[in-house]
Amino acid sequence: MNIYDYKVEDAYGVETSLKDYAGKVLLIINSATECGFTPQYDALQDMFEKYEGSGFMILDFPCNQFGHQAPGSNQEIVSFCDSRYGITFPIFSKIEVNGDNACPLFTYLKSQKSFAGFDPDHPLTPMLESALNRIDPGYAGNSDIKWNFTKFLIDRDGNVIERFEPTADMAEVEAKVAQLL
Repeated sequence: MNIYDYKVEDAYGVETSLKDYAGKVLLIINSATECGFTPQYDALQDMFEKYEGSGFMILDFPCNQFGHQAPGSNQEIVSFCDSRYGITFPIFSKIEVNGDNACPLFTYLKSQKSFAGFDPDHPLTPMLESALNRIDPGYAGNSDIKWNFTKFLIDRDGNVIERFEPTADMAEVEAKVAQLL
């Protein structure tokens, strides 16, 4: 199996094969519209506009598993992203990324790149670590997605190159994208 073996549904329920993105550098994210990390949409849209012509694509998968911060229907999420952030990259159907109902794509992504810790210098890291420790004291030892705006970087051959936690500096994410392009 590789990334191109997966099919997903867009926000309108249309099945899409990731083979459609073969040959592109991908950044696959799980997002939420009411999260402290939601402003990352600005940097993501800027990055998309800057590199789209070079074969870059962002695939956005809303997820309501973390603090119920992605309420609303798929269409409401798309409308929010368009009106607030001018998002022009694809937004897919809301999914789960952990547990028995996890989207197979995210199960695969997690199997390729595990959790490597939050950025110790990010101001939200202490809050995330405290909350996660209360829920699961062993959270750092598994590959589950920990919060909204976790990102997976995929090279042009469909290989999972890197996992960025939501606390990763967006300039670092962009530098890795540029390197692959």
